Amino acid sequence: MKLSFYLTNTFLLFSVMLLHQTTVFAETNFPTKTIKLIVPFPAGGGTDAVARIVTQKITDEFNASIIVENKIGAGGSVATEFVARSQPDGYTLLFTTSGHCIQPHLQKVNWNPIKDFTPISTLVTNPLVVAVRTDFEAENIKDLIRLAKEKPNKFTYGSSGAGSALNLSAEYFKYMANVEIVHVPYSGNGPMTLALLKGEVDMVFDSLTGPLPNIRSNRLRPLAVTSLNRSFALTDTPTLDEAGLKGYNFSSWSGILAPANTPKDIVQKLNAQINRALQDKSVRERLNGFGYSPIASSTQEFQDLIKDDLEKYKKMIKDLKIEVN
Repeated sequence: MKLSFYLTNTFLLFSVMLLHQTTVFAETNFPTKTIKLIVPFPAGGGTDAVARIVTQKITDEFNASIIVENKIGAGGSVATEFVARSQPDGYTLLFTTSGHCIQPHLQKVNWNPIKDFTPISTLVTNPLVVAVRTDFEAENIKDLIRLAKEKPNKFTYGSSGAGSALNLSAEYFKYMANVEIVHVPYSGNGPMTLALLKGEVDMVFDSLTGPLPNIRSNRLRPLAVTSLNRSFALTDTPTLDEAGLKGYNFSSWSGILAPANTPKDIVQKLNAQINRALQDKSVRERLNGFGYSPIASSTQEFQDLIKDDLEKYKKMIKDLKIEVN
């Protein structure tokens, strides 16, 4: 009887130890299969370019590949909800932008920007650029504001979707300049840039990646950048603050999130790989070429950024009285 009891308990103890060792072993050897990075926007846009540059470098040095999967819809909410509901094992990640902290204040979403995610790291930060076609009648921001006042609701701007950072930056401009310009949402940066080139919209407030090649080839004209300091990629282009909208300051960021409750050792391993990739000279040069400034972070720094931006955009949206139908 005693021997049977002893053997049973020994077996149970051994089983628990084995299970623990197996779990630790699995996590220590992460990754053992392909990681999916879900991008909420179509291929070809600025956010997609950042995702592919960084994941390519990580794939070259990691033990498993990372593939980018574009999952568009609802201004990014489809992809965000998909990742929020995914298994928290490190194999399904979300590439996100500042819109992550904006959209919940403008639309009903089926995910919580804090509770449903574990921050991994930021990737880049960048100002936006106000860009128009070279045949557009405004030569600068002052011309644009004057024309918009003379012809309310005649001009249009494209964005990557209602509730996106691009949408909010343009609405912030309208508020400060006291003008009415019509919003035309698209499914991402790529379609929006194409719409601008085709004349479907008059202007965009966009991350530099989309407009920059067309600016360099003289197909688009930059009127201003949205940060307080000029962009290293467009040193001759004034800021909106310099152009007369004193105090205007709006920059965007991109980063990677995992589902909530992803094991800490996996999160730290992913963070370390991302930080290492962003220190690589070739990666930094490629990101700079698109107008982005690489900026890695700790998981806590990223968490703090998200919390701060949620409060900042909540106040901005309330002050501007912005609503999404």
